[in-house]
Amino acid sequence: MIYTATIATPLGPMTAAAENQALTGLWFISQKYYPTGTEAWAAKPDHPLFTELQARITGYFAGKDTSFSLPLAPRGSAFQQAVWDILLSIPYGQTSTYGEIARSIAAARNLHSMSAQAVGGAVGHNPISILIPCHRVVGTNQSLTGYAGGLDKKEVLLRLESIKE
Repeated sequence: MIYTATIATPLGPMTAAAENQALTGLWFISQKYYPTGTEAWAAKPDHPLFTELQARITGYFAGKDTSFSLPLAPRGSAFQQAVWDILLSIPYGQTSTYGEIARSIAAARNLHSMSAQAVGGAVGHNPISILIPCHRVVGTNQSLTGYAGGLDKKEVLLRLESIKE
């Protein structure tokens, strides 16, 4: 059973999803790639995972909680999972580029190269916004590019983390 709750943030409400005691999704409502079929999910706002998530998100936006230790179980292909694992390694207050992530995956797979555009697709389909910090991925020249929640939200998140765009 997939459980769901609405999480309040200063950037607007987010839909959270959990299954088997792990968070499987966190999306800004109406963002690009918002999941379909959510009407079949069971609303359970008092689920302990959602209570903890709301506390962590509140702390994050207050600048007091810079890491999340919630159990995560995003669904995706092996390639997407590899990209999301790299996103999890980008420290608070720092950024990486699509090209750097592509080179990292290419090296791990003993490939000559990897497409930064393919990495961008996986980053864009990250189902757990903020906690898997896809907002910390920028263009080669540090430009703000792509964010399923909207570039305005990405800019606020980077500013919150004191990252100069």
